[in-house]
Amino acid sequence: QEHMVESGGGLVQAGDSLRLSCVASGRTFSRYTMGWFRQAPGKEREFVAAITSSGGNTYYADSVKGRFTISRDNAKNTVYLQMNSLKPEDTAVYYCGEGGYGNNWSRSPAMYDDWGQGTQVTVSS
Repeated sequence: QEHMVESGGGLVQAGDSLRLSCVASGRTFSRYTMGWFRQAPGKEREFVAAITSSGGNTYYADSVKGRFTISRDNAKNTVYLQMNSLKPEDTAVYYCGEGGYGNNWSRSPAMYDDWGQGTQVTVSS
């Protein structure tokens, strides 16, 4: 079982960039798809991006496509989310989770587990 720790959030202005990191503590990180999700107050947790186990395939929500980039370093048990051209509507707590084995991925948060505590991203207009 993995334990995730997210970091890198903060308060920024619209148009700025942030890079989120998620470090996993277990031994199986490299075998599984990893996903980034976000949850704004009063809203459900929503899919942001996913990356398959080897990093060969990436998937994005339409709302972030072209602005966000997900990547991973399996040697460091870390998945990243580079966020550029941030908008106020990107404001949320961002979480990483462990998804399916290998190339199996999903947009549903129900298919991910081992969530971390999240990192707050606030974008002012």
